[in-house]
Amino acid sequence: LRKSDVDYIRRYCATRKECVPTLRRRGKNWYLDFTFEENVKLEDKPIDRQIIIGVDLGINNACTCSAMLSDGTVIGRKILSLPREKDSLEHKLNKIKKAQQHGARKMPRLWAKAKGVNLDTAHKTAQFIADVAMLYSADVIVFEHLDTQGKKRGSKKQKLHHWRAQAVQRIVAEKAHRDGVRVRRVCAWNTSKLAFDGSGKVERDEHNYSMCTFKTGKRYHCDLSASYNIGARYFIREILKTLPAKARLGIEAKVPQCTKRTTCTLSTLLSLNAELVA
Repeated sequence: LRKSDVDYIRRYCATRKECVPTLRRRGKNWYLDFTFEENVKLEDKPIDRQIIIGVDLGINNACTCSAMLSDGTVIGRKILSLPREKDSLEHKLNKIKKAQQHGARKMPRLWAKAKGVNLDTAHKTAQFIADVAMLYSADVIVFEHLDTQGKKRGSKKQKLHHWRAQAVQRIVAEKAHRDGVRVRRVCAWNTSKLAFDGSGKVERDEHNYSMCTFKTGKRYHCDLSASYNIGARYFIREILKTLPAKARLGIEAKVPQCTKRTTCTLSTLLSLNAELVA
């Protein structure tokens, strides 16, 4: 056993239950993986006292986080770009493309370097989201329910193929549960297409895909608008679940956007809270 591994186990795993180690092969070497178990109690606060982090995972920006309250107030915003990792991955993929043009089929070393950069990007993104959750003392981290199965089409199919959104969500869930933070997912339809102010569909810029223009003429960051909508959809769902059936039907009659989750935005949450107060 290496001294660094022993010191890590003594420092961080002294209070955890040690499980049976497993023998695994990595490359040409064999390693013992020591696993530990611990019980963590997740916070169960009422919805009106919760602070959430709405996370929009993207291709242009690694992630966009917005800290929100149940009344729709945005108390913080953080954006992670990772331009060096993006350029490094693109450089390594271009090397693979050039080798393929010269007839190469199997390139394990080149693919291993590209996968390593991609995995490093996923870990840095997950750590950033966990740090933002700790910064604002969040109770819930809200993601989109992303379905990345099937064949990718379009001009960005290569970027979508190497997009490790599922891995980021899995790593964040492990880190968040260790700190007592819950992880939830909402419907991903139209989170980026609809403006957070309820003005309708946005128009993306051709040169700067991160920026968009609302129908009112307002220019805004598209990923920030999407993170607002993600957090609002979580609050709308949880608030409607706590209402009796008769009260919920009355609210849905006055705020019809609540009935269809794919059209909910931040303005829908503000209208819902106004009706609840009234």
